[in-house]
Amino acid sequence: MDKEGDDQKQVIRPHDGGSGEEARDEHEVVEAVELVLFHVKECYVYLIPPRKTAASYRADEWNVNKWHWEGALKVVSKGEECIIRLEDNKTGELFARAFLRTGEPHPVEPVIDSSRYFVLRVEENLGGRLRHAFIGIGFRERPDAYDFQAALHDHMKYLNKKHAAEEMEQRFLESSSVDYSLKEGETLVLQINNKGSSRPKSTLFQRLSSLSLDEKPITKEGMICIKPPPPPPPLSPVSPVDKSSANSPTSNFGPDAQGSPMATTPQAAADDDFGDFQVA
Repeated sequence: MDKEGDDQKQVIRPHDGGSGEEARDEHEVVEAVELVLFHVKECYVYLIPPRKTAASYRADEWNVNKWHWEGALKVVSKGEECIIRLEDNKTGELFARAFLRTGEPHPVEPVIDSSRYFVLRVEENLGGRLRHAFIGIGFRERPDAYDFQAALHDHMKYLNKKHAAEEMEQRFLESSSVDYSLKEGETLVLQINNKGSSRPKSTLFQRLSSLSLDEKPITKEGMICIKPPPPPPPLSPVSPVDKSSANSPTSNFGPDAQGSPMATTPQAAADDDFGDFQVA
């Protein structure tokens, strides 16, 4: 009996431990963090007549001064699900709720004659059957209505980005699973073309290469040196006699004026006061 009891305990313990771990894992998977995206304490609910045509709803047909219920409205994000809750301000009792899910019709429809009133599609599970109804909601302030729509838009934007990231991750995993390694017996051949000889030269180097050997510039350390220009021609020498004759006032009378007896220098005429009487 003792052995059977010990065997029974050994069988039961792993079973109990395993079931406890599985239940704890399932509890962690089911539970998700709730994030409040929007909360307003003043929201009004209206009982609206059923829509008879395809036209949009109008708030002036509801008698907005006589509401059916007044309380708080919350927009809560829980995983990929967005819940719109109508709760009592004092007790927190749930009055109605709507769900915003991917791939389903949007539960909020604005009216065409006001920016503060909307039609809300609420859902409730009654007796195992999912029922829905349409009610009107309104806000006292216009900024509250704007923030309500912005919260719903941000949640849908978050879902779209999340799905896009999941698709990119899936494509990456599929592409990375391809094996690019070489199999046994396979070889890899690389054909490398020598592009150095076929590289086009610039116009400057083409002109320099067409010069003759004597006219080619001298290069030093990779720098191009240009030949200096030739020196200017030497000036012709001028004799001192030509300089004196060019500066003499008697040079204006021609070549014969130098040999005539009357061609005296101004200095000789000044020294001989009676030169004219002697000649006479």
